[in-house]
Amino acid sequence: MISHCRRYVIVFNGEIYNHLELRRELEKEAFSSASSCIRAQDESVPGAKLIRWRGHSDTETILAAIAKWGVEATLKRCVGMFAFALWDRETHTLVLARDRMGEKPLYYGWQGEVFLFGSEIKALMVHPAFRAEIDRNNLALFFRHSYIISPYSIYKGINKLPPGTYLKISVGHPASESQHTPRPYWNLQNVVKKGTINTFKGTEREAADELERLIRQSIRGQMIADVPVGVFLSGGIDSSTVVALMQAQSDQPVRTFTIGFYEDDFNEAEHARAVAENLGTDHTELYVTAEQAIRVISLLPTLYNEPFADSSQIPTFLISNLARRYVKVCLSGDGGDELFGGYSRYFWAPLIYQKIGWLPLPLRLLATHTLTRLTIADPILKAVCRFQRGRWASADLASKFQRFSTMLDFDSPEDLYMGIVSHWKRPGEIVRGTIEPKTVLIDPSQWIDRSDFEHRMMYLDQRSYLPDDILVKVDRAAMGVSLETRIPLLDHRIVEFAWRLPLSMKIRDGQSKWLLRQVLYRYVPRDIVERPKKGFSVPIGDWLRGPLRDWAESLLDEKSIREDGLLNPAPIRDVWTAHLEGKHDWSPYLWDVLMFQTWLEAHL
Repeated sequence: MISHCRRYVIVFNGEIYNHLELRRELEKEAFSSASSCIRAQDESVPGAKLIRWRGHSDTETILAAIAKWGVEATLKRCVGMFAFALWDRETHTLVLARDRMGEKPLYYGWQGEVFLFGSEIKALMVHPAFRAEIDRNNLALFFRHSYIISPYSIYKGINKLPPGTYLKISVGHPASESQHTPRPYWNLQNVVKKGTINTFKGTEREAADELERLIRQSIRGQMIADVPVGVFLSGGIDSSTVVALMQAQSDQPVRTFTIGFYEDDFNEAEHARAVAENLGTDHTELYVTAEQAIRVISLLPTLYNEPFADSSQIPTFLISNLARRYVKVCLSGDGGDELFGGYSRYFWAPLIYQKIGWLPLPLRLLATHTLTRLTIADPILKAVCRFQRGRWASADLASKFQRFSTMLDFDSPEDLYMGIVSHWKRPGEIVRGTIEPKTVLIDPSQWIDRSDFEHRMMYLDQRSYLPDDILVKVDRAAMGVSLETRIPLLDHRIVEFAWRLPLSMKIRDGQSKWLLRQVLYRYVPRDIVERPKKGFSVPIGDWLRGPLRDWAESLLDEKSIREDGLLNPAPIRDVWTAHLEGKHDWSPYLWDVLMFQTWLEAHL
């Protein structure tokens, strides 16, 4: 779209939820046609210098705001999810910008003398200047985390624009370092600092009231659309809260969607149905078989332009595909875990550090050596299982010991966290000729100064796992079926409020998301939503030993891997053999390799 004054041209992806408020603010401001590129109408009426809007889109609002306030001031006023490219015809300057939490993607980079940008890498690949050269160093990041952390991508010379930043490129001027450095207009590190200084002083009830008000406000803005709107419902705390406050502001039953699995350990449909019945939503659920879920795998390289190996990408695609049959926009409950302490690591990581962090490293390495040798047939595991009275199967316990053993060689709490969020702990043994690049997870200058380990983990999750795994998973799966997703809990005003709260309002007496639960209990009885967290997952480990075994074997062929020249097949084959023997569940590691091999076949 071109601005009224013809100076600016924008390509815009996303939604600005407060754009009508911005329009009213623009209309109220008095400025002459000589000092602005926006023409006024009906100037004979005092105070009625109204803009001649050509339509009702937020894209037009953004252009008008930039013409009046400039790029950075406009970005700071916007509430929404977006990525845009703005061309200034007067100064020959290109501006790329991305929303605060990273809901919408934006890739960019120099390929020779050509500067490319777009929402997807495959849009860049069609340009003749694009060089599809894999960056081995960034590939190591993928094998460590199962995704590639911003600002890096799988290809050399191509970056992701970090959330909450914008980038200016001036054409016709020598390229300088500043032209390659994104500028923050919103900084999570500063948000944490301000929250530490300006902590919430009210009572617990007042905190719940304020959180409810902010979530209501966010949902109200995100329900506005000229197409049908629905919401994903898993039956957990986050999605149930979003559904409850959405239904409370709707004069008709809200459309809710759930995917169910026939495997009891992975099925949450019954819990979602109970919440839906309690709230009176128009609920739709679909039970899928393993065969239906497995068929999605062939679509994954097309949906995710980079290697991406969060196996919950499969049910995310399935529920998006279900919702798209009925609506064009869907709200999601993502973000609650990172903001309010929902992950189990926020409980047991501090406990591990407190209980064994004082032990000398050689002793912890000895424990690592011992635990890694345990198998499901080991008498120690059998004895523990008997003591637990069937709470864990020996195979599950073997996997837990195996995972625990890889986290004992830490030097600091952040080092322990790094071990927790790493899949392949030494990706240099997997990727040939690689040096891992520096990320927020290993750069102390990007960390926060908070005494509690739990908050430091939440911050790092919000800087890495949330934007580069969770939001990528949801956005690409949904857009793959032409469904727009919106995430109310990631409204930046909610994020800023969450960082003003003490840890005791997030984690209390072994319970996660304490304050969020207090809001939900106002709408849904506790006994409906109080249950162990399952997560949005599928039984990949069992599938790899069953219906996916032949497919996996072909991709893990030692000769093929060696001929590709990127990976070292020996440790991969060792893990594959151990998984087939059933000694441990190595599926997270194997899924990384399989998703990379599948991507490699599809894209190269």
